[in-house]
Amino acid sequence: MRTVDYLQLDPKSTEKTVDGLQKLLANLQLFYTNLRGFHWNVKGVEFYGLHAKLEEFYDDTAEKVDEVAERILMLGGVPAHNYTEYLKTSSIKETGVVSNAKEIGKNLLDSMKVLISLEREVLETASEGNDEGTVALMSDFISAQEKNIWMLTAFLS
Repeated sequence: MRTVDYLQLDPKSTEKTVDGLQKLLANLQLFYTNLRGFHWNVKGVEFYGLHAKLEEFYDDTAEKVDEVAERILMLGGVPAHNYTEYLKTSSIKETGVVSNAKEIGKNLLDSMKVLISLEREVLETASEGNDEGTVALMSDFISAQEKNIWMLTAFLS
């Protein structure tokens, strides 16, 4: 017996949700890697504030990676776990060394735009399959992303 059978979710709908979660997982992993690079390399007058905020972002993203991977497992999937696969799947690309605060902020906004779009797609697919657990997870992610986007937009203004 599989977990998904006990959850009483439709296997076909669940498969679509898992596909969306796999795509989100790949993008979160690339976002996480880029955040670490920004954190290590940021320079300038915004260093102290941005260095700490980037650490907060990558800690939060690491948690999200784990939550998404565990949700994939709950739904009967196997989360991708290597960068070869992530690089093929992710819309977010690796960045080089970026140390300018404004450039970092712009990159974060562009990446968050990708993530929020993927989260909304997963939410919609999960909703169609009556998968309230995934809907709630995506709703929480979206709320947090929207606030971060608002704050970053203000930072760049």
